[in-house]
Amino acid sequence: MLQVLPIILAVLLLLLVLVVNGSFFTVPTAQTAVIQRFGRFRRVATPGLNFKLPFFDRIASRMNMRVQQLDVVIESKTKDNVFVQIPVSIQYQVKPDKVYEAFYKLNDPAAQIQSYVFNVILGHVPKLNLDEAFLQQSDIAMAVKSELDTIMSEFGYDIAKALVTDLKPDEKVKSAMNDINAAQREQVAANARGEADKILKVKQAEAEAASKALQGEGIANQRKAIIAGLQESVELFQKSVPGATAQDVLLLVMMTQYLDTLKDLGSNSRSNTILVPHSPGGLTDFLGELRNAITIGVETAQVAGSSGAPPGAFGAAAGRSAG
Repeated sequence: MLQVLPIILAVLLLLLVLVVNGSFFTVPTAQTAVIQRFGRFRRVATPGLNFKLPFFDRIASRMNMRVQQLDVVIESKTKDNVFVQIPVSIQYQVKPDKVYEAFYKLNDPAAQIQSYVFNVILGHVPKLNLDEAFLQQSDIAMAVKSELDTIMSEFGYDIAKALVTDLKPDEKVKSAMNDINAAQREQVAANARGEADKILKVKQAEAEAASKALQGEGIANQRKAIIAGLQESVELFQKSVPGATAQDVLLLVMMTQYLDTLKDLGSNSRSNTILVPHSPGGLTDFLGELRNAITIGVETAQVAGSSGAPPGAFGAAAGRSAG
């Protein structure tokens, strides 16, 4: 009897270890455990230290309560016959109060969600043009989430978000779209450059017109000043030299200006101006031409004043007689 007692104690100790080990278990945070008794659902164990009947209860499954993501790539055709690949990301999690439904009603939640995503995408995208599909990515995502919320809630799953992350048409289609965009932007830039050139030319014309007007006013004022100075010089010369006429004074002034011009030409070493004719005899001819021109002008003015005819007609006749 004494020899059997240690064996019995060892067996009892082993049974005790097995009972304790099979009775207590822990569930990590963000997980739950489905407990079954003889194959029948018993309860849901929450995070922490839990107890179950050894040999009778068992952990059928541990459910992940965190938000999970399922990435699906769907190929569809748009209304304008362009094939696009649409990456969709579904974020879902098990509802804490519906762990039973999530475990027992749905065998493969990822495949189920993927099927409904295909169904929603293929029901919306073929109704849209490519440009409309790009613009309505958020609307497509909302439609996917709304459809999944209604269906997956029955199976104990909550759809946190549905994201349509991109639309990927064929590379040739993308290249054509980029070319169209570049051409449109180039057209806008060309219009802008044309408007800028137009404004610049208008402003340049306005500035040139204003400059010409100011230049004309300056020339007119200069001639008025010259006439006033000549008049004063003639009057002073006639007072200083008795018997001198206005014609003599004008000849003297013009000869003085002629000699000043020759002086300026001679003082500039880089001047390439040629005065023809220029000789002592030519100077006499030049004086004669000046005298004849002044005489004809004075006579024309006297005739015009006595007859009242337009000065232009006598000026033309005087020019023909001078010729």
